[in-house]
Amino acid sequence: MIKINQRPSILCYLVTCIAYVSSTLLVVISLGSGCERHKSAVKINGTTMGTQYAVTVADRGKRDPGVLEGEIETLLEVINATMSTYDPASELSRLNKNRTTAWIPISEDLYTVLRTSVSVGIDSGGAFDATVGPLVNLWGFGPDRGIPMVPGGDTLAKARTRVGVDMFELQERPHAFRKRHPDVYVDLSGVAKGYAVDRVATLLQSTGHINYLVDIGGEFRAKGRNSKGQEWTIGIEGPVNGGRLIAIRRTIVLRNAGLASSGNYRNYFERDGVRYGHTIDPRTGAPVQHNLAAVTVLDETAMLADAWATALMSLGFQAGRRVAEEHDLSVYFIVTEGEGTRSYTTPAFDLAVGDR
Repeated sequence: MIKINQRPSILCYLVTCIAYVSSTLLVVISLGSGCERHKSAVKINGTTMGTQYAVTVADRGKRDPGVLEGEIETLLEVINATMSTYDPASELSRLNKNRTTAWIPISEDLYTVLRTSVSVGIDSGGAFDATVGPLVNLWGFGPDRGIPMVPGGDTLAKARTRVGVDMFELQERPHAFRKRHPDVYVDLSGVAKGYAVDRVATLLQSTGHINYLVDIGGEFRAKGRNSKGQEWTIGIEGPVNGGRLIAIRRTIVLRNAGLASSGNYRNYFERDGVRYGHTIDPRTGAPVQHNLAAVTVLDETAMLADAWATALMSLGFQAGRRVAEEHDLSVYFIVTEGEGTRSYTTPAFDLAVGDR
């Protein structure tokens, strides 16, 4: 759906667009101080990868808005048909069902995302793992959601034999993939949306747009300014009062970069007084049990921000901050402390966003 905004602003406002799904931790903010006339802005909305997307362009490019919408839709359909674990006919689903340990040719899209997954997996000490799918499914947080349950020790141990950053190999030329275990199952939900955001941003630039904001399920990429001539501003949500309320904790100006968040306080279940969140630590096979409530990563691409947000959420605050500083990552942490929460940032984050 395309929406073109060409009317003068009547009222000053603060929040222009709230992110679409309950698990999203980021919102788009407009911090205008006056009421001025808007320039022409094109907004394209739709669904992809089981969530909502929104693309806003604040300048004229080389395409008619209707043509641009079609190109974005086609691009997202191709990416979804490549990396979805919900679509049994997708390239990734077919790869998962193939039990061969021989080399299998793969597309450039799939190779690129798998290569990033391996890189972040190694750099995070295994906290990010594209083969974690069997564990996610086992705990009831995967595509085939049943009743969440705590698995037995033998069942968990069996699933863990299929998980690890060394469970597959990649070949660059020609692009190919090889399993080291016939039952390896790859799940790219921790990185695929970020990659799709980057691909849409590349498409926009190729069609002459230099002022845009791309949002797919709360993963962002921005460049230039909005239709009011202001830089794109993102609000970071987080829990307050011990998690009983959710509020915007901080705003960030997003300058030609990607942004992603991961949190563990919305999607969970409880058994015998223990809370089990949807973030599974690939190294232990179980949901994380630490005080890191949410993490936001600012990076050169949305794909890297997406993968690192997942990895750091798995690591927890202490280990996550150490790894983030070792790799000079721009990170904003929200940590539960007693009945409240506290925020921490890395030096790279402070340098990137300034004191906002």
